[in-house]
Amino acid sequence: MEKMLAEMSHRLRLHGYAANTKEVLFDIEEEEKESAISLHSEKLALAFGVITSPEGTVIRIVKNLRVCKDCHGYTKLISKVFDREIVMRDRNRFHHFKHGECSCRDYW
Repeated sequence: MEKMLAEMSHRLRLHGYAANTKEVLFDIEEEEKESAISLHSEKLALAFGVITSPEGTVIRIVKNLRVCKDCHGYTKLISKVFDREIVMRDRNRFHHFKHGECSCRDYW
């Protein structure tokens, strides 16, 4: 899992990803904020899904909290870079990620 998380992060950074740490409210250094959001449950679930499911299958994630802005942007990029369709259910709605776009059109 750690290797896949590192690979995903590396590939996304090559495509312009920068962690959105504005929602991290702790009074800690920027690097620590990036480290804290790098282990959000959505990212762990995505890494697990990429590792365990064959290419072309839909990755489905269900969570009981609202997805944060960073994880939303991260998932959009994962769907584009890894060419995967991702369906994520959060507290408010279903998000259907495909080709770097989300069905919510970034309004959630």
